[in-house]
Amino acid sequence: MKFRAFMLCSSIAFVALSPVAHAKLSAPEAKMVATVDAEYERSIALLEKLVNQNSGTMNFPGVKTVGDMMRVELEPLGFKVEWIDMAKAGRSGHLVATKMGKKGTKKLLLIAHLDTVFEADSPFQTFVRNGNEAVGPGAGDDKGGMVVIVSALRAMQAAGTLKNANIEIHMTGDEEDAGEPIDVTRAPLIAAGKTADVALDFEGLSIENGKDMGVISRRSSNSWKLEVSGVTGHSSLIFDATYGDGAAFELARILNRFRMELPEPNLTFNVGLVAAGQEVNVDADGVRVNAKGKTNIIPGLAMAYGDFRTLSEEQSARVRVKMRSIVEASAPKTKAKIIFDPGSYPAMAPTDGNKALLAGLNAVNRDLGLAGQPVLDPLKRGAGDISFVANDVDGLVGLGVYSKGDHAPGETVDLASIKRQAKRAAILMSRLSRGN
Repeated sequence: MKFRAFMLCSSIAFVALSPVAHAKLSAPEAKMVATVDAEYERSIALLEKLVNQNSGTMNFPGVKTVGDMMRVELEPLGFKVEWIDMAKAGRSGHLVATKMGKKGTKKLLLIAHLDTVFEADSPFQTFVRNGNEAVGPGAGDDKGGMVVIVSALRAMQAAGTLKNANIEIHMTGDEEDAGEPIDVTRAPLIAAGKTADVALDFEGLSIENGKDMGVISRRSSNSWKLEVSGVTGHSSLIFDATYGDGAAFELARILNRFRMELPEPNLTFNVGLVAAGQEVNVDADGVRVNAKGKTNIIPGLAMAYGDFRTLSEEQSARVRVKMRSIVEASAPKTKAKIIFDPGSYPAMAPTDGNKALLAGLNAVNRDLGLAGQPVLDPLKRGAGDISFVANDVDGLVGLGVYSKGDHAPGETVDLASIKRQAKRAAILMSRLSRGN
């Protein structure tokens, strides 16, 4: 938190600037705009190259190859590039690129990811362009975001604003399916957040009712599993003093109380897997279940897996306490326990510092002749890597490309959004770097 007050004061300066001060783009900013436009086809060619290299999370060589492609782009811009191997956590690794700027310059942390949800055996593998759109695995999430980073940095270099900028880039290799333990796989990113002044997340741009939206918060993602046991026996004896309610009814009681008692603003919760019977077995990945039982036998075992999402860590803690209290009020002759996954994604709360950064981005929009970006409802944005640094540094989300159909065959990117987003990012980073 030590940087938040500093960033709030300096970011609010964006709002305080008079219209005369930013009535038009400066000469370097105009150069950035021209460079992004001139290199549009180059950016698309890079996107095609990245997309055509499969980098499903579990395709470790593929993820590393995409990292090598990004190394080729970043090293000529003056970045020192490092590959952090994550074999110990069952994942490929992360790309970290750093460039030291002028002493006293704000440190900017740029966040993106190398992996996609489309593994090497997916039938969806190829980039196909159709005018101003393109279809391809990860074209939007998040290879388009990586292209925006490169385009913005190249524009800054052309305009002379990159040389003094202090930037650290983290491109994780397992954003779509994080390795465990999470405190190992996200340790480099968390450490970077503690020394950064601003964090910029280059996942996809959100658009609502035709408007580009500003994202200043992301909700958490918390997984849980519920295990219930009861006394098994002949079904004719259920509910008596010896056999009690059975595991299935107790599971139903708990889930119903979750539904009736948990709801509050900005909270969603879900049950994704349920089973009950004499025997219940869940696979190692927690996604498949086998159950055995009969209609005339009281089930002795029951289980449910689910998640919940919140807007702050305080809310997450409160929800856990309420869920535990419901679980602990056991029905006769039953026992239940709830286990919360320690690898959950934290929340990114909508702080005043984040709001001030969005005001700065909207000053850029004004000078580019673009409409301002209203705040997106946090219920419409999922968890992401920036959440791991959100308690230490102010940030913005959604600086990547606009796409639709993410995580499914047919994922489609709006290619023109590369230009819009790269211009915004280049000017915003340049202004932050010089202290505006």
